[in-house]
Amino acid sequence: MTGLESYQLPLRLAALGFLTVVIQIAAVSQVTVFGVSVDLTPLVVASAGLLAGSLPGAVFGFCVGLFADVALVQTLGVTSLLYIAIGYCAGRLRELRDPAHGLVPLAVGAAATAFATVGFSLMQFMLGVRAPVSWLLLRQLVVTILVGALLALPIYALVRRVVQGSLPDDPRRRRRRAYTTGGLSPLQRPSAGR
Repeated sequence: MTGLESYQLPLRLAALGFLTVVIQIAAVSQVTVFGVSVDLTPLVVASAGLLAGSLPGAVFGFCVGLFADVALVQTLGVTSLLYIAIGYCAGRLRELRDPAHGLVPLAVGAAATAFATVGFSLMQFMLGVRAPVSWLLLRQLVVTILVGALLALPIYALVRRVVQGSLPDDPRRRRRRAYTTGGLSPLQRPSAGR
């Protein structure tokens, strides 16, 4: 692995995180779906953790959360703490279970949205921010989780497209490395009868 290849995943994740937060703040947060604002950042963090693993997912979650806190001029560390947990847990799911089913990103996206939404509400409550609590809040939480679950599959496909080829266990990289290190091509296997 050359020096540039070792930095390929962190550079792609840094660009993805920067663009995600900028697009979220500038455009997506202005759009309401069924009366709730859409939040793409926990979905992107969960997708990155699900694709790259627990450590890159946690670091990516911290950086995205810190950048979002700084950009929104809110209490530093609240979003970072939540996104660290989201990225790490999604990465651990990948490492322990290696989920291959096509609907796993949907479930992970719903869980990430639920954790981010409920966690942020609880953190704000513990920090002393006063907000009215009613049944309307519960309805908004449920709708936010459903919208996050619906957006999880397209966001996962987009993140996979961005980091594809830079993941350490990508089959294309493994195959390329085997051929360049002297491994035999499937076409050049010696015959058994010689």
